[in-house]
Amino acid sequence: MKPAHWLAVLVGLSTMSEIQVVSAQNAGPSVSIAFVGDIMLAEGPGKVVKSGRDPFAPFSAILNTADIRVGNLECVVATKGTPEPDKPFTFRASPRTLDVLKRHFDAVGLANNHSGDYGPIAFAQMLDLLDSRSIGYFGGGRDLQQAHRPLLIERHGLRIALLGYDEFLPRSFEADVDKPGIAWSEDEQVKLDIVRARTVFHADLVIPVMHWGWEDEPEASARQRQLARAMIDAGADAVVGGHPHVTQNVEQYRGKPIIYSLGNFVFNGFTEPANITGWLLRLELDRQGARAWRTFTAHIDHEGIPHPAAGAAELCWKRGQQTATRCDATPG
Repeated sequence: MKPAHWLAVLVGLSTMSEIQVVSAQNAGPSVSIAFVGDIMLAEGPGKVVKSGRDPFAPFSAILNTADIRVGNLECVVATKGTPEPDKPFTFRASPRTLDVLKRHFDAVGLANNHSGDYGPIAFAQMLDLLDSRSIGYFGGGRDLQQAHRPLLIERHGLRIALLGYDEFLPRSFEADVDKPGIAWSEDEQVKLDIVRARTVFHADLVIPVMHWGWEDEPEASARQRQLARAMIDAGADAVVGGHPHVTQNVEQYRGKPIIYSLGNFVFNGFTEPANITGWLLRLELDRQGARAWRTFTAHIDHEGIPHPAAGAAELCWKRGQQTATRCDATPG
């Protein structure tokens, strides 16, 4: 890792210590979750793994401080299937990439517009491969019911439910009663799933992870804002999103964070500065919901590998603040 990258990591870890101090001052258990955006392990990143290198290594120090590590798997991992004929870009990664993924992530979201690129046969094979590596997944399943079932993870006495939904075509990737696939976003079903995560699956905390919005748009759309608020009104403790291939604005609604887009994380093929800039979100929660969060900015190189960006204007928030501020600024 370059000296500038080490500096970025050290500064970030210092800020995380401040977040942990805030946590210690509050009674009760807490849990930290690291979320990243699009992870595409075909093409350039796949070649990196094949060569014996680890595309996540530059961020391992930051990832390893979190209790739970979550990313959006923006490809299918399989050897079977055939590419969708009408899609200009289809991504299928080798199963060898899962050993590297397992090293750094506890769970991946599957609800996106590329996990079905090679059809339901490849999607089903991916589920088997993820199960064989004990990598959790959500937003997809062997049938419609499983696709909408939350992934439950317990840490420090807290039970966290992760849900995932896609809003970007093709909808043909959606699971059915007898077909593997993803969870599609329909407002009433999403709200019901959030309620059921608490009443049926007894979750203490519920976080939907969305694949939504328009590509290359730095501001969330009216649709994103409407649905984010509806999910929080239904009981979500935070909303995290991706898909636009850029980071988007952030909001607090009823004291709960909405991170509309984390942008790319491991992804090659982009050259514009906005597309090769992504966020790792560190979110800390207790039984009352989110108590603090901050971003770590990633700069993605030509191979699709993310590196901590030294000197980036990171965002921080602590419970009680109306809005997020720069991490080096005095909270308002």
